[in-house]
Amino acid sequence: MTYTGNVSVGGPSDTREIGGGLTVTKLAVGEMNNNAYLLTDGSGEGLLIDAAAEPDRLIELIGDTPVVKIVTTHQHPDHWQGLAAVQAATGAVTVAHPADAPGIPVATDELVTDGGTVAFGDTVLSVIHLVGHTPGSIALVIDPDGAAPHLFTGDCLFPGGPGRTTTPEAFNSLMTGLENKIFGRLPDATWVYPGHGNDSTLGAERPHLEEWRARGW
Repeated sequence: MTYTGNVSVGGPSDTREIGGGLTVTKLAVGEMNNNAYLLTDGSGEGLLIDAAAEPDRLIELIGDTPVVKIVTTHQHPDHWQGLAAVQAATGAVTVAHPADAPGIPVATDELVTDGGTVAFGDTVLSVIHLVGHTPGSIALVIDPDGAAPHLFTGDCLFPGGPGRTTTPEAFNSLMTGLENKIFGRLPDATWVYPGHGNDSTLGAERPHLEEWRARGW
């Protein structure tokens, strides 16, 4: 496998196949080094996770792929600066959690909650609601038959710890969500695609859960 997930702003994207004709293409965009993910499945349809910035580059990445949905993982501006332009170019349905949708200045067409799904083509992603980084942050997981899951965490989980929180209560909420809904349900082989920076696996991060709890961030 040549995919590394180590991309940089202004540099090329990185693509991998994760089974059943489904591919993930990762591109870094914007001043805050955001990751955008284009998923394309065997039907030919596509889904974009976080139209974060540099819409021209995102539209170039999409090319002729009929992107039918754009998921915004949470309401922070660095994750939706390219949304209006990319949605206008593709006509895609916009997706977000109802707690964060009012903070996204492009109308949300499809509201999703914990345990719900986002479908495109022949692919279904499960929605995991994680409160703490924002009220309506969501992670998305694909669990292919006979293969390791693939988890898109937005800004809730990174290599080295949870996403930023501003109060002890928010930190506790996010950590509890991660422990129960992510590490408590998914195996170590789960590949983690964060909203910024390099990828990881749950197995690489799991040994540090107590450390994160103790330090409080």
